[in-house]
Amino acid sequence: MSADLTVVSYRPDPSEWAWAFGGTPAVRRVQPGTVLELYTEDCFGGRVRGVDDLPSQVCEFPYLNPVTGPFHVEGAEPGDTLAVHFVSIEPARDWAVSSTFPHFGALTATHTTAMLHPALEERVWVYEVDRERRTVRYSARRSDFTVEMPLDPMHGTVGVAPGGFEARQTITPDAHGGNMDSPELRAGTTVYFGVNQPGALFALGDGHCRQGEGELCGTAVEAAMDTVVVVDLVKGGGPTLWPRFETDDAIMSTGSTRPLEDAYRISQQDLVTWVAAELRLDELDAYQLLSQAGEAPLANVVDPNYTAVAKLAKTYLPGVQVYDGVHERLRETGRAYLSQR
Repeated sequence: MSADLTVVSYRPDPSEWAWAFGGTPAVRRVQPGTVLELYTEDCFGGRVRGVDDLPSQVCEFPYLNPVTGPFHVEGAEPGDTLAVHFVSIEPARDWAVSSTFPHFGALTATHTTAMLHPALEERVWVYEVDRERRTVRYSARRSDFTVEMPLDPMHGTVGVAPGGFEARQTITPDAHGGNMDSPELRAGTTVYFGVNQPGALFALGDGHCRQGEGELCGTAVEAAMDTVVVVDLVKGGGPTLWPRFETDDAIMSTGSTRPLEDAYRISQQDLVTWVAAELRLDELDAYQLLSQAGEAPLANVVDPNYTAVAKLAKTYLPGVQVYDGVHERLRETGRAYLSQR
């Protein structure tokens, strides 16, 4: 690797997994600009390996959704923004799994949606992952139907420590990030988090080979991942209240809460105010622009909090570089890393 690139590799032992954002000591201290080569285990901790491995039998609740980290980023202080750029996300195995849970998912009774009818059956699906052909194969359990789908790796869970000495279970998304389950969190995306505690304490996990919007049944194509990210800091410049995403083509805001319409409102309000600030528009003018040009991809409607995303193409932001162009700089760092592998 080039002397200009600082690369840290970390593959946690299961005893080193974190189960919460906040309240967990850092596994490493890294400088801004560091490239992190990370291994993350799937949401089941690798214990669901076949159709007979029912999560309720092979997993220990509430120990689900382990994350790798946290990482203390030197110099990160409350009021700063942590930028995390996904350089690459690659499945670590040639198989992945999904499941239904009796009381988890968008179309079943849950602890907050109480019903008298029986819960859904717990069932596991195993997907073949072809990394060379960039496909995953779905196979129905009760028929011979199969179909290939494009491999589209992403991370469901990524975030920083919340404020106020809180510790939040990794399965819950909120203003600190967490289990947002947005398919937008793929390679090439930079995600921005407001720093709440010194060092930010960044962690990630819950890799998905692909996921439909909303994560309807509560699980995606769950997989262990070999992931490379670059971390950096944006000092001051106003608070980042909710996680924001940036790609080469768009900027996005998120909102995580219940009910879903309030998650939608949070994401839209954040994007309206962000666009108003970047374009120096009156907020109602920005509101009108987003009303006609914005998109609203769903992230999840199954987790303890739901997550909505508000998205605007950069074609509507002529000449604007958000966060002082950190996405472009980290994109170049990622390209330099990949060219030297």
